[in-house]
Amino acid sequence: MTESTRAQLPVLLKGLHDLLANELGVARSVVAHSGTKGEVSEGRWIEMLRHHLPTRYQVSKAFIIDSTNTCSDQIDVVIHDRQYSPFVLKFDSALYVPAESVYAVFEVKQEMSADEVAYAATKIASVRRLHRTSIPIPHAGGTYPAKPPQHITGGLLCLQSGWTPPFGDAFQKAIAAAPPEGRLEIGCAAQHGVFEIAYPTNEPPCVSVHASTGPLADFLLRLIARLQCMATVPCLDVMAYARWLDQEQAR
Repeated sequence: MTESTRAQLPVLLKGLHDLLANELGVARSVVAHSGTKGEVSEGRWIEMLRHHLPTRYQVSKAFIIDSTNTCSDQIDVVIHDRQYSPFVLKFDSALYVPAESVYAVFEVKQEMSADEVAYAATKIASVRRLHRTSIPIPHAGGTYPAKPPQHITGGLLCLQSGWTPPFGDAFQKAIAAAPPEGRLEIGCAAQHGVFEIAYPTNEPPCVSVHASTGPLADFLLRLIARLQCMATVPCLDVMAYARWLDQEQAR
């Protein structure tokens, strides 16, 4: 094998990590105001995911709303359906995504800490508590039964971990403290590594840490693998949302 035909994938993935880590670091060091800094970081993560996830997925900062007129907290990064979800609502700069179309939600912070893990868990729980509809799907040979709503993946995205070591006992204690509805399953500290968490029944959380030389590229690949396992969102009941038009007219 000649040098020109040698596989370049390791170099490309490492280069991708270096580029994105540099951009995230610049957002932290140059932008002084904390609110602006947070918005810049959120935008960087969103653009990274938009560029690299398959086109069937949309990535947005959004509120999640359900057909009972209940709304989540605003979520920094929402991965939602682009192909089959019939609507996304926008009011001024606020985006509203139907609960049925959501695959994953992430909180974005500069530094990972116990407080930030707890805050992310609260945000994730506000989405998972929402009501989601699912209706049968007609096809040429009959009708597919209604698909049960899939589990919504939750996670935390940071520039770095505030702990030493980054994913040691303090991190695992913070993860274990999250309530069931707010459990985190995947996340990234761009300077330190990727974490994935499984929750065996009646056992402590099982934390896997992947401290590769390119955490951001590693995170993208692991996230894509999770999304592949989720397949497609269910067919939502559009008329469950439309009934609120009748109620508005009746006022």
